[in-house]
Amino acid sequence: MAYTFNVVMTCSGCSNAVNRALSRLEGVEKVDISLEKQEVVVEASTLTREQVLAAIKKTGKEVNE
Repeated sequence: MAYTFNVVMTCSGCSNAVNRALSRLEGVEKVDISLEKQEVVVEASTLTREQVLAAIKKTGKEVNE
C-alpha cells in the first residue's frame, strides 16, 4: 500500500525528522519525501494509513488532509 500525505516542512531538518520517524516503523518499505512539493509518500506492507499518519504527527509536523 502506498499512502500520500501533504506535510508542512520548511527545511531539510524537517524532512529528515519525518524520514527518521517513518524509517523506524516496522512495515514501512519505502519513504519518498519531496520538500519542494511538501509531500510524503510511504509504501507500507502491514500498516494502516492512520498508523503512518500518527507517526508523522508525532514529529510535530502539520499534515494537511
